[in-house]
Amino acid sequence: MSAPIISVRNLTKRFGEFTAVDRLAIDVAPGSIFAFLGANGSGKSTTIRMLIGLLRPTEGSIEVDGVDVIRHPRRVRDHIGYMGQKVSLYPGLSLRENVEFYAGLHGLAGPELEARWGALRERFELSDAEAERPENLPAGLRQRAGLALATLHRPRVLFLDEPTAGVDVHSRGLFWELIREEADAGRTVFVTTHFLEEVDYCDWASFIDEGKLIANAVPEDLRRRYSGGYRVHIDGEPAQELTTPAIDDAFFAELDPLLAVRPGARVRIDSPSMTDVFRRVIAESTGARRAQP
Repeated sequence: MSAPIISVRNLTKRFGEFTAVDRLAIDVAPGSIFAFLGANGSGKSTTIRMLIGLLRPTEGSIEVDGVDVIRHPRRVRDHIGYMGQKVSLYPGLSLRENVEFYAGLHGLAGPELEARWGALRERFELSDAEAERPENLPAGLRQRAGLALATLHRPRVLFLDEPTAGVDVHSRGLFWELIREEADAGRTVFVTTHFLEEVDYCDWASFIDEGKLIANAVPEDLRRRYSGGYRVHIDGEPAQELTTPAIDDAFFAELDPLLAVRPGARVRIDSPSMTDVFRRVIAESTGARRAQP
């Protein structure tokens, strides 16, 4: 099993007497898409700022791609790409001029820059936007440009903070296709999103509430634990409905005899929504806190 590319232990951040992040511990597998979720004010943004070296923790340790982020906050920036909720493209400059500016920060120029940007420009469908200023671009196109620039220097880890906020459904789907391509190419993606259905694009999900980690598992395991299970509708005479905690071999063993006596019956499987899962995770966490003396 590969060592984690992001490893966080006992991560704590206090602002005076307020604890924004409380003894957080997470591991992120290389090449995975890791969803980091929580309500507004839960500590998500504070955590990301610590992970990328912009904010020094009160306690704990952070290692990203072999770099001790607390001791070497500047060094880690060569290993990561970052895209915030508002894409950091400079207004007044064309997209191409933004590319040259960001490339200069990483020492990219000449033929190497042309080769890298040429490939990204084609892959992200940005050729027609190259001469445009970012403020004149549609939101979806601006987000694609931001992701392209975040990957220009070929970082090993991408941090994306609500990357699909404010874009239409079609653009969100295309954006997630690009994120999956990045992960398939071996890049690790650490992403926050307030569209909880997007968790299904991810390999792992962690929930944070009031600075504490309250759930940490693959999406399907979270569904098993924090929902009533999948609802399976079998059309036929008479119609029948099943509830199952998981779509696995045991489920199909139960389903096969029912379909055998209903040849041609249609089966519809309703998956528990991740929004409902999130609500239950928060409710259980709140209940546990209230039960504490």
